[in-house]
Amino acid sequence: MARGLREIKRQIKSIQGTKQITKAMEMVAASKLRRAQEMAQHSRPYSEKLKEVVSSIASGTKGIKHPMFEKRPVKKTGYLVITSDRGLAGGSNANVLKLVSTMIKERHKSTDEYELFVIGRKGRDYMRRRELPIVKEVTDLSDTPSFADIKSIASAAVREFEEGKIDELYVIYNRFVNALTQIPEANLLLPMDSMESAASPVASYEYEPSPEAVLEALLPKYAETLIFSALLDAKASELGAKMTAMGAATKNATKLINELTLSYNRARQAAITQEITEIVSGANAQA
Repeated sequence: MARGLREIKRQIKSIQGTKQITKAMEMVAASKLRRAQEMAQHSRPYSEKLKEVVSSIASGTKGIKHPMFEKRPVKKTGYLVITSDRGLAGGSNANVLKLVSTMIKERHKSTDEYELFVIGRKGRDYMRRRELPIVKEVTDLSDTPSFADIKSIASAAVREFEEGKIDELYVIYNRFVNALTQIPEANLLLPMDSMESAASPVASYEYEPSPEAVLEALLPKYAETLIFSALLDAKASELGAKMTAMGAATKNATKLINELTLSYNRARQAAITQEITEIVSGANAQA
C-alpha cells in the first residue's frame, strides 16, 4: 500500500511540473499572438494601396498585357506551402499538409507535374520524407518575421511563373479566424485576374516612364506582398493553435491531478483504516 501511495504521489508531482510548463507556454503564445495579429493588421494598408495602384493601371490602360496575367495550359504547378518550424500546435500543420497531399494526389500523376516551395521545418521534413520535389525552402523564422526573411523564396516562386517554368502558383497556409479557429486554404496566386473589370480607381495617377513599365515593376512586388501577408496570417494561426493546445493540455493536467489526488486520499484513508483495524485486532487478541 505504501508503494502505491508513493507511486501516486510521484505521478501527481510529475503532472504538476508538466502543468507549469504548459501554462507558461500558453501565456507566451497568447502574448506573441497579440503581436502577430498587430503585424498582420499593419501590413494590410500597404498591400491594399499596392492593389489599388495595380488595379488603377490595369483598368485605366486598355489592352495592357503582362506575363503574370497570362493564363496558359497547365503543364506544371507550383505550390508554396507555409507551415511552422515547431510542433505543439494541435492539428495546425497536419491540416495544411493534408490539404497539400490531397491536391497533389488529385491533380497530378507524377512529380514532374509540380514543384514545391516550403516555408517551415514541419513542411520541409514532411516533403523530404516522401521525396517530393522541393525547389526552395526557408526555415527557422522568428515569431515576428520580416519580409526580408522570405523575400528569396517569394521572388523565386514568382520568377518561376514569369519565366514559364510553372503555369500556376498556389499559396497554401492556415487562415487565421480566431485563437480557436484556423482554416487551411489553397489560394491561386498566379496567374492574377487582369483587374480590367475592377471598379473605377479612387485616385488619379500619372506614371513615369509609362503605365506598362510601372506595372512591370509593381506586379512581382504585389505577388510577393500577398505571400508575406499569407505568412503573417499563418504565423498568427500557429500561435493561436499553440495557445489553444497548451490551454487544453493545462486543463487536462488539472483534471488528472484532481483524479490522482482523490485516488491518493482514498488509498491513504484505506491504509489508515487498515492500520487501525490491525491495532484493534491486536488489542483484542491480548485482552
